[in-house]
Amino acid sequence: MDNFTFYNPTKLIFGKGQLEELKNEVPQYGKKVLLVYGGGSIKRNGLYDSVMDTLKEMGAEVSELSGVEPNPRLSTVQKGVKICKEEGIEFLLAVGGGSVIDCTKAIAAGAKYDGDAWDLVTKKAFASEALPLGTVLTLAATGSEMNAGSVITNWETNEKYGWGSPVTFPKFSILDPVNTFSVPKNQTIYGIVDMMSHVFEHYFHLTENTEFQDRMCESLLLTVMETAPKLLDDLENYEYRATILYAGTMALNGILNMGYRGDWATHNIEHAVSAVYDIPHGGGLAILFPNWMKHNLKVKPERFKKMAVRVFGVNPEGRTDEEAGLEGIEKLREFWNSIGAPSRLADYDIDDSKLDLMADKAMANGEFGNFAKMNKDDVVEIYRMSL
Repeated sequence: MDNFTFYNPTKLIFGKGQLEELKNEVPQYGKKVLLVYGGGSIKRNGLYDSVMDTLKEMGAEVSELSGVEPNPRLSTVQKGVKICKEEGIEFLLAVGGGSVIDCTKAIAAGAKYDGDAWDLVTKKAFASEALPLGTVLTLAATGSEMNAGSVITNWETNEKYGWGSPVTFPKFSILDPVNTFSVPKNQTIYGIVDMMSHVFEHYFHLTENTEFQDRMCESLLLTVMETAPKLLDDLENYEYRATILYAGTMALNGILNMGYRGDWATHNIEHAVSAVYDIPHGGGLAILFPNWMKHNLKVKPERFKKMAVRVFGVNPEGRTDEEAGLEGIEKLREFWNSIGAPSRLADYDIDDSKLDLMADKAMANGEFGNFAKMNKDDVVEIYRMSL
């Protein structure tokens, strides 16, 4: 286990009816609020009205930014930054899923930066300050509600990058499972794949003596795999929604990966796909991750065997570590197929015509991956395996 310092200042407010806590939290930061949300689902399910009524009760002056995209775009961030600077916004409230929260983090940092917010995303500049933000989560997936990370797409240049700063942790996040009841089945599936992928990114590392962390990762995966099929058959079941919602937060709030660095190559490889084709992030991960695993099985086969045995119930008797590990990978693919996740790039009408372009996007900052270094040939091969 490596030396580490754990820091997570986000207050997590979980459970039914917790929206009322806005009255206690928001006034700590100011009255001029920018409400950020997506395509309008919060208006259809009544959450928008509930949030606005609560904000008005506390005397907040509310500006709005709607229409945040599933892969949030720099142009939307720039609109939000402009509103913040022109209206003197003091606090941002993201109501939505990970994309809305990611966009809000970029706006919060961009509002305190003199240049273009893209400088922060591309790490040409560091976000040393940001407006405070809070979240009301509506989708179990990214974990953005309890971390400092954000992913933003520049559609003009087909670039998509992750970034973050200690100043972009939400001050609080309200997680009411009821607010996820209206999430359609396909988005629920993508969220399940995304949170499982976060755990796999943690799990594949080269650090020794992480037995407790491994067990936490395995426990989360097992819980999600046990709950997911039941949830997909009963989308308004509070207990199932609560379990998946909490799992998504725990998968990427820093608790699982204390003391080691996970791989994170597959997310970079997927970001290049969705930067070019604008496909759902969770769908891209479902296609790519098992192929990244197969491509890197020989790096540390005992790690794949451990996952196969503990998570997927593979019997290792009489088999090599590679053989057991491969069966575990196949069982992952079978599980994701069973819940309706895509398995081939062709499912999104993606052929081999832009493999080089996507690989170049993935390689923008050179070789990457902490478990196994990926070069362009590796990336192209994983894309080919995924066609």
